[in-house]
Amino acid sequence: MEEEGTPTVSLVSCMHFVKRGVAKAVPEKIELTEKELEKIIKQTATELRLTEDGDDQSDEEAENAEQVRDPPADPNDEFNFENYDQEEGSDPVGIGTIATLPNLGDLSENVQIRTEGPDSDEEDDIIKPDDNLLLVGHVETDASVLEVYIFNKEEGSFYVHHDIILPWFPLCIEWLSHDPSDPQPGNLCALGGMDPVIQVWDLDIENCLEPAFKLGKKPNKKKKTKRIGHKEAVLDLSWNRNFTHVLASGSADNTVLLWDLDKGSPHTKLNYFEDKVQSLCFHPLEAQTLLSGSCDGRARVTDCRATDAHRAWSLGPEIERVVWDTHNPFCFAMSNNEGKVAYVDCRQDEPLWTIDAHQKEVTGLIISDNVPGLLITVGSDEKFKTWDITSSSPLQISERSVRVGQVLCASQCPDAPFSLAVGGDNKECFIEIVDLTTNEEVMNRFGSRTQAPVGNNDAMES
Repeated sequence: MEEEGTPTVSLVSCMHFVKRGVAKAVPEKIELTEKELEKIIKQTATELRLTEDGDDQSDEEAENAEQVRDPPADPNDEFNFENYDQEEGSDPVGIGTIATLPNLGDLSENVQIRTEGPDSDEEDDIIKPDDNLLLVGHVETDASVLEVYIFNKEEGSFYVHHDIILPWFPLCIEWLSHDPSDPQPGNLCALGGMDPVIQVWDLDIENCLEPAFKLGKKPNKKKKTKRIGHKEAVLDLSWNRNFTHVLASGSADNTVLLWDLDKGSPHTKLNYFEDKVQSLCFHPLEAQTLLSGSCDGRARVTDCRATDAHRAWSLGPEIERVVWDTHNPFCFAMSNNEGKVAYVDCRQDEPLWTIDAHQKEVTGLIISDNVPGLLITVGSDEKFKTWDITSSSPLQISERSVRVGQVLCASQCPDAPFSLAVGGDNKECFIEIVDLTTNEEVMNRFGSRTQAPVGNNDAMES
């Protein structure tokens, strides 16, 4: 029998690590007066009422309507992908330090939690240069929250710094630095979910009730507004790190949109998919190249300068995740809903290899940017595995069961490449951080948010 106050559902639907040094040391805090809060509540209620009254009454699309644009120099290259500069630097780490013993980690071990003293709250508010942020979409019963965690591997700290209440179930998170209102790089995240409108939040502001801006608009006859953007849920997002004003979104409406963040509108639509598009990834070096995975069982590589120019590779029934190999820029990996993973060289018609990686769908697929040849797979079979893909046939290095239940998402820390975060649907333990060199859990987040209040510094003791 559930204890009073215990949530019936507590799961992590999406997560994303953010590199060090991009967040403000002390985020700005917004303090609203009663009148300002009352105004926002009334405005939100009005918008919800208009949405309920007018949704689906008018489905005319304003793909380019009411948007005045200067014609591109090349009609087939709307974003001028042909001209861009790209500098690439890396400090590769050897794959030999990955743990090689399978099934390590006793899941029955008691977890010891360290809580700092009474003066720790003020210290926890400061984001240090060696802190990473971990952005987490957390759903607890009927509440959806974006939680901004602090992760510091050297100090062994892991806690919620601040959170943002969301209006709908989050499905994907993408970090970006492009702020259309500020020439300086920002610290923002784009969120996609069950609603077709994308929200972009400023992570350097606490207590904010509204996103920095939105991408898309629902149709409404009463307000005489046409639809802008997607018709259905947004399943994945990918920010173009070479053309920073471009964001790609994949949707359950079987389309991909390329958004111009400066104009706040979609500039290009890819509509040749036969089912939902649930994974996207811009190429790390080629700004014009977009990798996508669809539930029609195909992964596609598109040249965004000419949207009809694309190639497809099959791994049915449904593609779950796609990811580029930054150490082999012609190659990418894709996974499906039957536990298979395939590795593709874009210069060839068939995958180089295909393996049965998991017993159920592969929901997390990572090729390490820092460790050449390291592939990480996580699945709904409650396991994650590491692989060496430096040779023509992949070699499994390790395997570990996790406590988070069905693994719904995973993210590798960019500054501590042997730290892997996984999120799942176990309400008793919904986030684990694992050290890949030992294959052991080093930190976790468990229980409900009422049991682990925002601001506590919860970390595993060594």
